[in-house]
Amino acid sequence: MPKPIELIIFDCDGVLVDSELIANQVLQQGLASLGWTLSLAEVMQRFMGKSLASCEGEIAAFLNTDIPQAFWTSLQQTTYARFRADLQPVAGIVEVLDVIKQPKCVASSGSHEKINTTLGITGLKHHFNDAIYSATSVDHGKPAPDLFLYAAQQMQTDPSACLVIEDSPYGVQAARAADMRVLGYCALTPKERMGAIPTFNDMSTLPTLISKLQNIP
Repeated sequence: MPKPIELIIFDCDGVLVDSELIANQVLQQGLASLGWTLSLAEVMQRFMGKSLASCEGEIAAFLNTDIPQAFWTSLQQTTYARFRADLQPVAGIVEVLDVIKQPKCVASSGSHEKINTTLGITGLKHHFNDAIYSATSVDHGKPAPDLFLYAAQQMQTDPSACLVIEDSPYGVQAARAADMRVLGYCALTPKERMGAIPTFNDMSTLPTLISKLQNIP
């Protein structure tokens, strides 16, 4: 019998803050400047949900060259400028966070600086206080389970009592590898790419989905 849900672990980008299109547009432009031309859909399929370190390694390997640190610094500055101008909470998430009763935390592939910046811009940070965990704190980012297991450990919760809310196949893989239940938010990712898990595309339905999982015998 499944354990009751004692902790809800939220991914950040694309689940809490509507940042994926912005960040991937900036990355697409940056890659083009390096000579790697991809469509926005291709960029999102390759990189959405992965840690920065993983993206850096993949890009350097494809281009067969070391990418100057100045490139990443400029990319981050451009991304943050776009966030300050355009970033919004994911539609419906404010109301969802107000009604969810279970303890909750954030576990994101982004750096602590990025997570705190985006949650601050969108006014969501107070929902999590200090329960914010970054892939920079573990050896391996998503799709490895390390980050979700680390978050559960910090929140003193058994992995089998955790529910992860993710929007990328890499995050779903990480949650399943951590032996956690997972719901796939499919606003930007086709549900077919999420695998055999429950999916949804309207954030306002999340409390009902959580309640249904909570009551499965």
